[in-house]
Amino acid sequence: MNQQIDWSKLSQLEKIKYDSNYLRGTLTDSLGDPVTGAIADSDTQISKFHGIYQQFDRDTEKERKRSKLEPAFFFLIRVRLPGGIATPQQWLQMDELADRYANGTLKLTTRQAFQLHGVIKKNLKTTIQGINEVLLDTIAACGDVNRNVMSHANPAESALHAQVYELAGEISRHLTPQTPAYHEIWLDKQLLVSSKEEIEPIYGRTYLPRKFKIGIAIPPYNDVDVFSQDLGFIAIEEKGELAGFNVTAGGGMGSTFGNPNTYPRLGDVIGFCRPDQVLKVAETIVLIQKEYGNRQDRKRARLKYTIDDHGLEWFKQEVNKRLGFELESPRSFRFIRNGDRYGWKQGTDGKWSLNLFVEGGRVKDTPSLRLKTALREVAQQVTDAKFILTGNQNLIIANTDKKETVAKILKKHNVWPATLSGLRKNSIACVALNTCGLAFAEAERYLPALVGKIESILKEYDLLKEEIVIRMTGCPNGCGRPYLAEIGLIGKSVGHYNLYLGGNKKGTRLNTLYRETLTEDEILETLKPIFADYAKNKKSGEGFGDFVIRKKYVKETVQGKDFRH
Repeated sequence: MNQQIDWSKLSQLEKIKYDSNYLRGTLTDSLGDPVTGAIADSDTQISKFHGIYQQFDRDTEKERKRSKLEPAFFFLIRVRLPGGIATPQQWLQMDELADRYANGTLKLTTRQAFQLHGVIKKNLKTTIQGINEVLLDTIAACGDVNRNVMSHANPAESALHAQVYELAGEISRHLTPQTPAYHEIWLDKQLLVSSKEEIEPIYGRTYLPRKFKIGIAIPPYNDVDVFSQDLGFIAIEEKGELAGFNVTAGGGMGSTFGNPNTYPRLGDVIGFCRPDQVLKVAETIVLIQKEYGNRQDRKRARLKYTIDDHGLEWFKQEVNKRLGFELESPRSFRFIRNGDRYGWKQGTDGKWSLNLFVEGGRVKDTPSLRLKTALREVAQQVTDAKFILTGNQNLIIANTDKKETVAKILKKHNVWPATLSGLRKNSIACVALNTCGLAFAEAERYLPALVGKIESILKEYDLLKEEIVIRMTGCPNGCGRPYLAEIGLIGKSVGHYNLYLGGNKKGTRLNTLYRETLTEDEILETLKPIFADYAKNKKSGEGFGDFVIRKKYVKETVQGKDFRH
């Protein structure tokens, strides 16, 4: 079969996947190589399927190069956590691993997953084994497969939460790679497989053309930004029961500067399915993408381009044909907002859940706010709680009867209650510099300070309580979903950002480029008169994104193909 494939027509990674022997590559040899802190080039691609990214300290890159040293290599480990729920025991294990083998912090991602940063090569295997000890794993957290399945986060907000969470787990298990490579390499287990044809019944030898993302939302809240997902399920409640799901397809945030053939796109609602049809629908759409997705150009390899290249009607017909039944007509639904709703909320079962703000998703201690210590104490003392990671880099201490104990611990460490502006509450930042190799500019390390300067302007116009969605990324790949923000900032170079306006609070509209390559001073100077206008002329209940479109600061981006950097 190898001789029948014209590899010259495909992206280089396609052959790397094909030759990897179902994701083994030469990882074992790379991990045992004492000469370098890195792994082989081809293994840097294969390791992603195992939940690992090779990185290096970009802050010290020039200095090390002058000293004729290789970069200070280390690794990001991403932990798969469908639906975002961890037990106190799992939280404590991640907390300890962060201190022992990583940089002492936990990163809560926009896909409801954990990330550890700064793990050196010799500690990779031990760390992954520690993760697996508490029944977590890292397989398929990255790579050309279905990634972590997201679901509505707060159990106190909907009686459907438990069903939706269970479904997220079922989808994740169904679409997880079946190769025994992960267990062999990281857990020292020898697993027998009866025939190679059975190794990957869904993915095959070359897996998907690109990453694939799935999220489940429960109206009226769109906290997973369901239209940003390759495949989305919108729960439909009828007479207090889960009737089924509207199905969305073709969302995706990634794009590339200077390449108009790449763009963010919102998913289309293509029909309705019953709960017992969800796995079949998910597998069918994954298989269509596997067959028709672009394997020549990885920049155009996501499902959104497959749909745009072949047409939405073709796609819907292909889905129905392969399903063997037709998706029903979509049911009505209504989103009122995305993001998280902070504070305590009591569920119908009488238990309490507290949604905490975690700036940039970074769990750490500072002199003024000992977040990491506080959460460790909560996990140790409140053993009935669940630790739920949200899709907005925040954390919910959920389903507990010990509200007073949680409150006392958090107050002791200055974590909660907290006074936050509406802007800061709705901020998201990707990691960016100094670890991400794709970043052109700062994001996580810089956005909190920039928000503080914008808050000074908002205070001047009595807008501090106004909830405005702001998101910053260090590059246009869209990991922080910046194209859905009312204010989006995307790094062009160190200290310079493109400014995008006009998303909305519901996560149902892309924003539009307003100004290019702005410095901090220029960002503030540009936003100030718009805020002044908003304070004076906004309609009752009108969001900032809706206002800038009504006042024609930007035109509405109707579809992804219209988007321009």
